[in-house]
Amino acid sequence: MGSMKGFYAVLAGIAVIGAGALLWARSGAATLPAEPLSTAAIQAAKSFGGYAVGSDSAPIEIIEYADFQCPACSQFWILTMPQVHERLIGSGRVRWVFRDFPLDSHDKSRLAHHAAACASDQGLFWPMHDKLYGEQRDWYGLSRAEGTFRDYAREIGADPAAYDECMGEGRHRARIQASFENALSVGVNSTPSFIVGDRIYPGALPFDDLNAIVDSLLEASTQ
Repeated sequence: MGSMKGFYAVLAGIAVIGAGALLWARSGAATLPAEPLSTAAIQAAKSFGGYAVGSDSAPIEIIEYADFQCPACSQFWILTMPQVHERLIGSGRVRWVFRDFPLDSHDKSRLAHHAAACASDQGLFWPMHDKLYGEQRDWYGLSRAEGTFRDYAREIGADPAAYDECMGEGRHRARIQASFENALSVGVNSTPSFIVGDRIYPGALPFDDLNAIVDSLLEASTQ
């Protein structure tokens, strides 16, 4: 009987170790450095203008300032962006630019934006963008999301070692901070917000509203 108890104790110990190893494997993915960014690094990163899709010759540019952990941004992606892609970007009328605006009230937002930036190094920003919004409900409430984001990177075809190196060194923290400061400087204070022409439109605009704005600007440009 004593030997059986010892056997089961060993099995229990192995299970605990295995569970701990699994937890470490998921939570032990590279996280961002904590040291403050230098003003010089942020200033140097201000030349990056965001992630663009659509023709460079499109007559209208729409700049979206968004937060990957923002539920309204996710809803805009789900409900409105399919029509934007089909009827505005695909038609050549609009060039769309995504800019980082991670709100301080969202605990995993900067990590998510950095994960997307590291994916962009491998030409995979938009697949990661879509993955983060599409799976937002799954990672929003996690205590740690590093491992989950690493899984997403692998699922979209990123090289895990290159992704880990980028995340571990915090390669794009200055770029994200520069975009955040740019948003504040032009008057953006909520997500999502859109700059079309010389105006800021806050909130998750319905497609019909965006389309009407584009039509109005195109009409004005021909007068």
